[in-house]
Amino acid sequence: MATTTIRKPPRRQPEQPTTDQSLRRTAREIFQHVEDNAHDELRRSPHALAFSGFAGGVSMGLTGLGVASALAALPDVPIREFLAYLVYPIGFVAVIIGRAQLFTENTLYPVALILSERRHFLDTLRLWSVVFTFNILGAIAFAALAILSDALPPGIHHQLVQLGVASSQGSLTHIFWSGVIGGWIIALVAWVVTASHWTIGQIAVIWLLTFVVGIGHFAHCVASSGEIMSAVFAGQVPFLLYLHWLAMATAGNITGGVLIVTLLNFGQVKVGETD
Repeated sequence: MATTTIRKPPRRQPEQPTTDQSLRRTAREIFQHVEDNAHDELRRSPHALAFSGFAGGVSMGLTGLGVASALAALPDVPIREFLAYLVYPIGFVAVIIGRAQLFTENTLYPVALILSERRHFLDTLRLWSVVFTFNILGAIAFAALAILSDALPPGIHHQLVQLGVASSQGSLTHIFWSGVIGGWIIALVAWVVTASHWTIGQIAVIWLLTFVVGIGHFAHCVASSGEIMSAVFAGQVPFLLYLHWLAMATAGNITGGVLIVTLLNFGQVKVGETD
């Protein structure tokens, strides 16, 4: 009687990670990815940038909304503010991982490209003007929805307005230097996210660094706009005061992002090439 031999299928060998996946990127490799990203962004049409920028501005409202919701829900304990600001990064995660346009990220990508290829200067100005304008319009749209509708419960509504009042306070000098730190951290987020291979690592980086922006109350021209405009719509902050705040915060964000992150990282890569 013939016997049938059952052959077991060959054991599948585990996939080996590629060199690009398993090794930490060098500064030169990160900078190359930054330049590639900038090329992609500068090729986008103004209409695409406008829609993406508006979506980014609306989504950044989640930072203030998350904190306000947590403050309304938490008891009055000493660590209440710390706990509430743990959810502050949610807007940045939604925008950056979702690949919407955020003005302060663009203090890294196109500026880094200009330092290597100066012919992109006008294209960068176009990108900046479109993204900034529609980021702010998106933040205003979020504030109008939150305050002028009946969407929010009274407790969250009150906390969101109070966040806006607090964010608008301070001298113009304070707002500028607060914006420098905020711009530095967000451009650093863009640099480190580019260095990360995995989405979970990118989320962790975004969460940790933007938590510092929130708990430190550093000015961010888009995230804080949603809060301050909420206070404007509630009649607690004059619109002219918001415009003064926006000018100084934006100038600080650009200064921090361009000078502290982009130029220093460009320097370390180019000096390395020279050596």
